[in-house]
Amino acid sequence: MKLISWNVNGLRACVKKGFLDFFKEVDADFFCVQETKLQAGQIELELAGYHQYWNYAEKKGYSGTAIFSKFEPISVKYGVGAKDSEQEGRIITLEFADFYLVNVYTPNSQRDLARLGFRLDWEDEIRAYLQELDNVKPVILCGDLNVAHHEIDLKNPKSNQNNSGFTYEERGKMTALLEGGFVDSYRHFYPDDEGAYTWWSYMSKIRERNIGWRIDYFIASERLRDRLQGARIYSKVMGSDHCPILLEIDLSA
Repeated sequence: MKLISWNVNGLRACVKKGFLDFFKEVDADFFCVQETKLQAGQIELELAGYHQYWNYAEKKGYSGTAIFSKFEPISVKYGVGAKDSEQEGRIITLEFADFYLVNVYTPNSQRDLARLGFRLDWEDEIRAYLQELDNVKPVILCGDLNVAHHEIDLKNPKSNQNNSGFTYEERGKMTALLEGGFVDSYRHFYPDDEGAYTWWSYMSKIRERNIGWRIDYFIASERLRDRLQGARIYSKVMGSDHCPILLEIDLSA
């Protein structure tokens, strides 16, 4: 089974830059997107063979997530709990017979860390939610998690210490999630891979010089570890300041 995750940084703009070409070429079973930046009725995608699930932010042109699935789920849940994150369209959960698929766009703590407290509370709630799901059946979490977990996950760790996305607090929350029974699928296959990034600033020559961060993930329940078959970062695929990532997994009985 093939899953794709991509922060498109505005789906309408990304469609004009080749989104559908990549979508058709990769032919994923599940295609998850974050930061759609639109409301209902602002785009119509003809995706033959796919069910579409959208979570829109109340604020126009902001946040938002979607999942395009070849399989119809047992249930669909938008958001988690009663936090403001639901108003921002950040979480979609699809339930299937043997697993949950959770698509997440984690809040950025902002350049001055003004939203760090909100972010850390959100992390605690989403971790508790994922563990609750994991008690029922295995979980696949994907999305822009807005954190580079270790120094290997960004080009310039020393100069970014305590910057948004690389604070000790944010990194600690990722550690707590993984230690709570989950595995970072990319590091499962490539524990020592350097220069493997999924986001680059739009500043001149930054992406060309691969000065990036790995902040997009597929995270799976620990008991799915032996079923993981492959992971990939499509760093050459353009259309956003992020690139798509892939997880291949055997979920057959």
